[in-house]
Amino acid sequence: MTELKSRRKFLRNFSLGTVAVSAIPLTACGGDDPDYKDISFAHGVASGDPLTDRVILWTRVTTAVADDMEVGWVVAEDAGFAKTVASGTVVTGAARDYTVKVDATGLQAGRTYYYRFRCQGKESPVGRTKTLATGNVTQAKFAVFSCSNYPAGYFNVYAEAAKLDDVDAGLHLGDYIYEYAADGYASQNAANLGRVSQPSNEIITLTDYRRRYQQYRSDPDLQAVHAKMPFIAVWDDHELSNDTWREGAQNHDPATEGLWAARRQMAIQAYNEWMPIRLPDANKPDRIYRSFDFGNLLSLHMLDTRVIGRDKQLAYASYVGSDKSFNSAAFTADVANPARQLMGTEQTTWLQGQLAKSTATWQVLGQQVLMARMMLPAPMVLGTTGYAAYFAIAAKVQAGVALTAEEQQLLAAPAIPYNLDAWDGYGAARETVLNMAKSLNKNLVVLAGDTHNAWASDLADVNGQAVGVEFGVPSVTSPGFEEYFPTANPVTVASGMEQLIGPLQYAETASRGFVVLTVTPTESRAEYRYVNTIASKTYTASTGKVLKMLPGAANRKLVAA
Repeated sequence: MTELKSRRKFLRNFSLGTVAVSAIPLTACGGDDPDYKDISFAHGVASGDPLTDRVILWTRVTTAVADDMEVGWVVAEDAGFAKTVASGTVVTGAARDYTVKVDATGLQAGRTYYYRFRCQGKESPVGRTKTLATGNVTQAKFAVFSCSNYPAGYFNVYAEAAKLDDVDAGLHLGDYIYEYAADGYASQNAANLGRVSQPSNEIITLTDYRRRYQQYRSDPDLQAVHAKMPFIAVWDDHELSNDTWREGAQNHDPATEGLWAARRQMAIQAYNEWMPIRLPDANKPDRIYRSFDFGNLLSLHMLDTRVIGRDKQLAYASYVGSDKSFNSAAFTADVANPARQLMGTEQTTWLQGQLAKSTATWQVLGQQVLMARMMLPAPMVLGTTGYAAYFAIAAKVQAGVALTAEEQQLLAAPAIPYNLDAWDGYGAARETVLNMAKSLNKNLVVLAGDTHNAWASDLADVNGQAVGVEFGVPSVTSPGFEEYFPTANPVTVASGMEQLIGPLQYAETASRGFVVLTVTPTESRAEYRYVNTIASKTYTASTGKVLKMLPGAANRKLVAA
């Protein structure tokens, strides 16, 4: 039966391939086939990577049938599908985990469309998407997300973003899923919330990664935000494994988990199956850096600072002596090593070309890790003194109280990067990118995720010359600094960070949320939006800080909105 039906479908698909897709009705999938039972679209719909004339459409057929199957799709100008503009069929099956991806072409620029799928008489939910505008664009608006750990809490952030009606695209900066076992990171409340990770083991195989995506995409709030807006996404480390770099990861042990190259390939395959992403080169599934032009207003460059070109992270333990002294000279030399890569030479050359040819007012980099200089006192970073203890000593100075020799030594210690996994651990690579923007006289806005906290910083080169700004995005659910400073007042922690870190203009280190980025010819404005809880489906939302940058060489710094 399976062989016969597969042959029948092949012949049918071959004949359909000679017909213009606009002529194929949604009902091409036929009615109820008794061989197919319980078919559904349990993981919703999604769209992504919009261009001026096309957009990727995504769904997954949930079925117990092992056969390949034909799925119909349709795009219309209205939610009632009275005016169809494109339609067709596509075949899916076990080889791609029954996911469906269609590059729907022939669309008009700057238009909102509606889409849905059909298989064996069952229809998917309706999705809403939008193509890129051309010419004189007066506004582009984005919802920017990062770090959505399913067992850590409810996706209230996605639910809140799904209420927005005027967003051009959702930008996801990575950590869309997490790879840990059911008792792993941020899972202590998962059982009470009904959000225990599946499968229960750390995900390593293709089946594991697919199963984890199935669980995440079963979430109704994640489905709602995908159905509301097209996504433009890049991965970070947890789509593969914690602290991924080009040839390995902190959370991968070859002795017990096999070759890194095999795990990497399987993780990337699952990502490309489950995300509405258009690969720039189908023969290079690990290449996801790509650009999107919103008319003459902005060029969005989505980067990969994680997988394709990153050298291994430095470790502070390598620079601490037996007497607990810190070898600052050796550390500084290694960070500044011009051969040390974060994006890799091929991607760096590509970005140079993209920035050079763009005539848009704004250049926006969507990427994973903080580019801003985040330097903290070495004793605090190395753990020789706590956050509260350090500020208690600083308070003595302000009060005119004499310090002990040990306290004086602590305050005299140099500032070092708090996070070597960020651009701070790749100083020369950062200067290369900043010099690109400066030499080309571009208005640069950088978006970053990864840290789970909200940050907004000025970006300057090594000589202190202003280059642009960075908006660091809070997490959807993953815990922030409140996990590391459980007894400290989060307001005190954030204000202390702002005092210690020169480029940092805003910090919020204990709330989950997202950023609404609105770009016009006269400003790039970031609104930090938060939810008050992820431990309950009942929540309230609020807007935090609102900051902006104005265009022009004299204005490349953060100002209050």
